[in-house]
Amino acid sequence: MDGPCFWRNSMLRTQINDAMKDALRAKDERTLGTTRLIISKMRDLDIAARAKGNKEGIGDDEILSMLQSMVKQRRESIVMYEKGNRADLVKQESEEIAVIERFMPKQMDEAAIKEAVEKAITATGASSVKDIGKVMGELKKAYAGQMDFSLAGSLVKKRLG
Repeated sequence: MDGPCFWRNSMLRTQINDAMKDALRAKDERTLGTTRLIISKMRDLDIAARAKGNKEGIGDDEILSMLQSMVKQRRESIVMYEKGNRADLVKQESEEIAVIERFMPKQMDEAAIKEAVEKAITATGASSVKDIGKVMGELKKAYAGQMDFSLAGSLVKKRLG
């Protein structure tokens, strides 16, 4: 790895790179392939960040958001593969989710999300549907990689609507 972008978030990046090396040694094809996908996506986002003037690349919060997005994509694919009776692809996507989730903090349950939503509404002084963006920004800043933001969004909308 070269350049300052890999020093900024060394713990998460190191963890992912170490997992890739371990998978290579153990001949664990699923973990190896999935960690390579993660690293490739991180590099793409680093390059995009540098193009926007961020010389250090993406931060941990953006990496966690990226991982969460990767999990969400796979869950959506699983639904489609189940409808198409493709058990082999459901298994593959599920295994990839398990690998990706190794690098993410423990996910919040619905009760914890509701509590966080209430705190964010109070913290931002939100009072109407117009304030949803402020509340969601606060939640994303505080709970990147830990929260299902589609669920949080519907809770915020219901609470402010």
